[in-house]
Amino acid sequence: MGVQFSQVFPPSPNFTSDNIPNQTGKVILITGAASGIGFELAKILYRKGAKVYIAGRSEKKARTAIENIQRDVPQADGKLVFLQLDLDDLTTIKATVETFREKESKLDILFNNAGVSQPPVGSVSKQGIELQLATNCLGPFLLTRLLRPLLENTAKIAEPGSVRVVWTSSQVVEFSAPPEGMIMSQLTGPPQDPVVNYTNSKLGSHFLAVEMARRDGEKGIISIAHNPGAANTNLLRNAPWMKFFSSPLLHSPVLAAHTLLFAGLSPEINVENHIDAYVIPWGRIHPGVANNIKQAIERCENGGSGKAKEFWEFCDERTRDYA
Repeated sequence: MGVQFSQVFPPSPNFTSDNIPNQTGKVILITGAASGIGFELAKILYRKGAKVYIAGRSEKKARTAIENIQRDVPQADGKLVFLQLDLDDLTTIKATVETFREKESKLDILFNNAGVSQPPVGSVSKQGIELQLATNCLGPFLLTRLLRPLLENTAKIAEPGSVRVVWTSSQVVEFSAPPEGMIMSQLTGPPQDPVVNYTNSKLGSHFLAVEMARRDGEKGIISIAHNPGAANTNLLRNAPWMKFFSSPLLHSPVLAAHTLLFAGLSPEINVENHIDAYVIPWGRIHPGVANNIKQAIERCENGGSGKAKEFWEFCDERTRDYA
């Protein structure tokens, strides 16, 4: 339980903005950066000179976030750009990527940071898919899939190990995932339990990170999942009772942003170790995920259950018509 306790009460971050070089020339896309952890990460990277795309549904909220960052960091050399993105509507994501590609010829880091937690029972996406699965997995999967050619081209000219895709999981997975890791039938027949569906979506995000690492590691793209840490954000806006009872354990979004910073830029993560690496607060490599998750991640030919591969194929099939 030691590693679990240390994720609830993490040590101070050792990898901060002081550890990273100037990011001028880097193009970084952060989903859900209008508030919370993504906002704080965008502020750090903007201060270091990066061109940061704040991707989300609400242009008004994004513009306000951009104004607030520019006010707080008046001397920065970076750039902040809004990008319209609606992760729960698969029909719109291709247009988002086309808009991005009209503006940029490279992409150094994609932070799949946006997410939804425990919406009202029965909430679904525009395509009628359970909302957490759609927003936390299918939308990011399709976005990443459509951006992969740009990531691959960037990796050919960038410093080795610098082109990355960062996926957001959660500590709840290690506490709540069933012995088999994931019950695949719950993807097409979701239970009337938003916590179970949230757990599936966050484990799914971890699965996607691992499977992308296997597929694209040789192309120079690092793919890695992380538990950002329990931060006081609006993620739990749909479960106010849970936020109330957990409030003594919630930390500043600034601290949680260091988890993402580590996943996105730390040299401790490289093309040799990213398949097995998983980042925990506030920027450390997990010494070893729970056995049921490890078993689900391993492919059948290596003695595992192959659930991660199966989940990737599920996402591929569900998003194929929108690519």
